[in-house]
Amino acid sequence: MSPRNPGTELDLSWISKVQVNQPAVLRRAQQIQARRTVKKEWQAAWLLKAVTFIDLTTLSGDDTYSNIQRLCYKAKYPIRKDLLEALNMHDKGITTAAVCVYPARVCDAVKALQVASCHIPVASVATGFPAGQTHLKTRLEEIKLAVEDGAMEIDVVINRTLVLTGQWEALYDEIRQFRKACGKAHLKTILATGELGSLTNVYKASMIAMMAGSDFIKTSTGKETVNATFPVAIVMLRAIRDFFWKTGNKVGFKPAGGIRSAKDSLAWLSLIKEELGDEWLKPELFRIGASALLSDIERQIYHHVTGRYAAYHDLPMC
Repeated sequence: MSPRNPGTELDLSWISKVQVNQPAVLRRAQQIQARRTVKKEWQAAWLLKAVTFIDLTTLSGDDTYSNIQRLCYKAKYPIRKDLLEALNMHDKGITTAAVCVYPARVCDAVKALQVASCHIPVASVATGFPAGQTHLKTRLEEIKLAVEDGAMEIDVVINRTLVLTGQWEALYDEIRQFRKACGKAHLKTILATGELGSLTNVYKASMIAMMAGSDFIKTSTGKETVNATFPVAIVMLRAIRDFFWKTGNKVGFKPAGGIRSAKDSLAWLSLIKEELGDEWLKPELFRIGASALLSDIERQIYHHVTGRYAAYHDLPMC
């Protein structure tokens, strides 16, 4: 199940035999959603941990240098300093895991982080995000340009047509080319699971992406009608676990799209802990793609410290 060597054939005949037990997956998802969350100081601790997994994202058509600069500042200082001091966490170096922008904004993000003396990596979406419906040559060039501009992580989108028509070897070859174009940059492969048709296809695409050399597999672009859901996550996480058992290689996981509340983030951390264990609860192996999530986490931390909910002017950087 490792990448093939040049001149050897890739045997993917087993892929057609894979089936996902959908009722069992849905039952497991209901268990996660029904579970009570942690409270008080335990909640505050888990929320601060969640901050360190966030890829703070802006993917808007009206992005400019000024709001990229603001995003990078917020990534370096995600929680107000006085709130961290109240929790005795002001000297722990809490930042988000990365900032994520469009390829044309990578230079802006790199510059803003340098000005802020911050070493958070810049991630860039690429390969015709979000639809992935541009020529392969164009998609590969987009990766190379983003890396040249300073992106250390590339979030690529797959061609969903290859999944829906069962062209697994073509999908493998395409992702291998993405891997090569990334060079030393980390490759995060977006499956766009809401457009793959079935949970069985989600498992198959996850395995192909990992076999082709992805450092992370990611649920969604955030632009689909259906984005990160627990059933999809369970299937992807168990694919990651199967891949680890068979190869010894740890692949990261990134849910994205629709994760907006602090309560949501706690449920995702709980799921990772239960399905993959504590060793996956670090930024090298788990990320959350989000833009609005950090604001709600900071509000909940504010409430924990002060006993009241923040007014808009209390957290202006949100």
